[in-house]
Amino acid sequence: MRHEFEDHDPKAVVLVVEDELFVRLMAIDAIEDAGYDVVGVETGDEALTLLDSRDDIRLLFTDIKMPGKVDGLELAERVRERWPALPILLTSGHLYQGDASMPATIPFLQKPYRAGTLIAEIDRLSA
Repeated sequence: MRHEFEDHDPKAVVLVVEDELFVRLMAIDAIEDAGYDVVGVETGDEALTLLDSRDDIRLLFTDIKMPGKVDGLELAERVRERWPALPILLTSGHLYQGDASMPATIPFLQKPYRAGTLIAEIDRLSA
C-alpha cells in the first residue's frame, strides 16, 4: 500500500541498519509505504560493505546497539568521515538524546517510535 509520499526520487535509497528482525521489517515497510526505496541489513559491518558497493544510498537510519565489530555510533562516525553529505538518523531503546555518548549533531529517534514520526524525520532529512 502506497501513501501520499510517492514523489521521492526512485533512485534514492534509505539504508536501514537494525539487528532485531521484526523492528527492521517494520521500519522497512513504513519507509517503503512512504514511497522510498529501502535496503535493510542487520549489522554495521554489513552497512559499511553495502555503502562501499552502492552509490544510490541517500540516508542512513541505524540502531545504536548492534552485534558485530561496528555499532551504530561507530557506523555514524565512519559514515561522517567517508560520506559527510549522507544524512544519518540514529535510534535506540537503550540510549537517550541527552546521554554523553550521543553525538549532538546527529538526529535521534527514541524507540519505540511511531511510523509517522520515522517518516517525518526521513522526509525532513531528505529535503
